[in-house]
Amino acid sequence: MTGERDLRTLLRGMRPELNPGRYVFTTRESGQVPSGVTPVVTVAEPEGLTLVLPEHQAVASRLPYDFVAGWITLRVHSALDAVGLTAAVSLALTDAGVSCNVVAGHHHDHLFVPYERAAEAVGVLEALARES
Repeated sequence: MTGERDLRTLLRGMRPELNPGRYVFTTRESGQVPSGVTPVVTVAEPEGLTLVLPEHQAVASRLPYDFVAGWITLRVHSALDAVGLTAAVSLALTDAGVSCNVVAGHHHDHLFVPYERAAEAVGVLEALARES
């Protein structure tokens, strides 16, 4: 199924959903995912393998981290070559003073925002959807 490309349609239909839990970013120089860890995102970089995973798994595996995030999924199916969604979402969150790390999946975009501001970020995105 082809994803949506029209920016207005994407914004109106993004339906931001806050996933339950606390998520953290950590890295492994070895490039190996430790046993008992189920990352929701992995990124291979020359410096090591970045893992985004539930905080409780990082604690149990003694993996260091310093950023605790809330995970928001934009429920609209965006095309990977769609133009402007990340920019519009980033601008709205920037205007609210909320930092954001964006990861694009094949079907949806995922936002990792400071955990204590996650509900506020969802509200900002819902307002953006209504205004679009």
